[in-house]
Amino acid sequence: MKSIFLSHDQVFEKGLLEAVGAAAPATDLALLTTPDDGFVHEPGGGMNYFLAEGACVDRFGRANPCSICAVRPVLLLEPGDEALLQRRRSDGSVTTVEYGLYPTTILDRSLRDLAEKNLQQRSLRDTGRHVTLRGTQQPVYQLGAKQMVVLTLEQGGANGYLQLSDGSIVSEGDRVFLELRPVRWIYDEANRLLISCMALFGGLERDEAAAYVQGPFLTELAPEQEEELPGGMGFRFVQHDELSLIRAYVEANIPVFIHGLSGDGKSDRVREIDPQVLDIELVNETPETINGRAVYNEAKDEIVDIKPAWLVRLERLCRDGEPHILFFDELTNATKQTQSVIFKIVLEHFVNNRWPLPENARIVAAGNDRSESSASHDLAEPLFGRFAHVYIRTTVENWMPWAVRRRINPFVLEFLANNDLYLRTPFTGTEPHADPRRWEMASRALDASGNDFALLEPIVGRDTAESFVKFFKAQQQLAVLGHYTDEELRRFSIARKYQLAQQCLNLAAAKEQEALELVRRLGPEYEAWFTYMVERRKSFGL
Repeated sequence: MKSIFLSHDQVFEKGLLEAVGAAAPATDLALLTTPDDGFVHEPGGGMNYFLAEGACVDRFGRANPCSICAVRPVLLLEPGDEALLQRRRSDGSVTTVEYGLYPTTILDRSLRDLAEKNLQQRSLRDTGRHVTLRGTQQPVYQLGAKQMVVLTLEQGGANGYLQLSDGSIVSEGDRVFLELRPVRWIYDEANRLLISCMALFGGLERDEAAAYVQGPFLTELAPEQEEELPGGMGFRFVQHDELSLIRAYVEANIPVFIHGLSGDGKSDRVREIDPQVLDIELVNETPETINGRAVYNEAKDEIVDIKPAWLVRLERLCRDGEPHILFFDELTNATKQTQSVIFKIVLEHFVNNRWPLPENARIVAAGNDRSESSASHDLAEPLFGRFAHVYIRTTVENWMPWAVRRRINPFVLEFLANNDLYLRTPFTGTEPHADPRRWEMASRALDASGNDFALLEPIVGRDTAESFVKFFKAQQQLAVLGHYTDEELRRFSIARKYQLAQQCLNLAAAKEQEALELVRRLGPEYEAWFTYMVERRKSFGL
């Protein structure tokens, strides 16, 4: 496998990108590393990028000279490289695959404070890998299952700031955590080419960019390979998501602590591993209910210890010989006295110093972030040290596959696929808010009521419910594409053009060719946006 730049002929004469257009949307890394000439960072626009032989493509997908360019990598496959490609998808005209990891997207906002704190305390784990950004090697850190690099914004847009993919605003001098995510490529099987779906990065002159993509880039992009040691010994690095990370520790009989926000699906992940999990909500427990009661037996004039009810249930559950999870939920909300009791159970696998846990019992605990609850406590250091710690955050991307499997209401899926900032809204304490768990509640309410949207507000809050209703009312009003002359389209404002492009997107499944022809008449930037959104919907299975 080697890196190349596409030629002018490949893009504009041979039509390698004809089905998707030559324009390239920008990753967050490209926005952060490409200097702004007043036009490059226009919201919703594409990114200028290099071609071979001094040519380039402008942000509208035209063959125009550009003074400032990003890099849209292209890989030429060699025999056997096809085996490295993952998650192949095809719509009949375009095939995409995933290959490699690269820091493309800003870290989920719910994890940034934790990453910043760990970085300042020098407890953010350095993986030993690095990625070269703007010609400088940056270390790759790990937080739970997330890998990231840290980048400081040197030059903002025309106003000294940038808006990134999740709506976050960053200013010059701000530190940004960029998550390494799988890179998606357009797969031209006939020519054995992978063409990045987006402009990945910038900040390099053409010669510097060519030297980088033909050398270090390929090494930094490549997935970790299993390495063999002398004597037949070997080690490997496997890319884990949160669920597989928890599963690996459970299988190794290592206690796991799951950190996350309310509604992030901590309990659901545990139940996916063991549907028969024994769940103990510690906020309702005391040291006595955990350790068992001491009862005076008047007939024998002695104190008798009675085994706690949860341990009896666990012993019955474990009689089948299969591993079963003992799940201590809300451990951070338990009192210090209760935490001390849990510590001894985790440490000794004995209850009240006398009853052993079944050998096939596995311990998992969970707790919400302290920022969510004034009643929560930090774990004492000895208890904290007994666990492997997994930090989970639910995003639309990792929630949607679960939601599809659970048959979440299609109106909920459609709304969140297009409005991902509403997956979680701030908790005020005075009115309902949205989070993944509450969207599952909303789905059940809609299913049971025949999609009565009036039931949403008490679950997800007024503002979110109003946005939900407006979104689908707009779709109803735009159910017919209509006919427009070129002159009429030319007179439309930018906002009206994007509204019409959204309408085309909504009707793409039923009127694909008609929608595509209309959006092409709006211009290359709208076609590029349309193509990106269609691909995103397909990735969610919508």
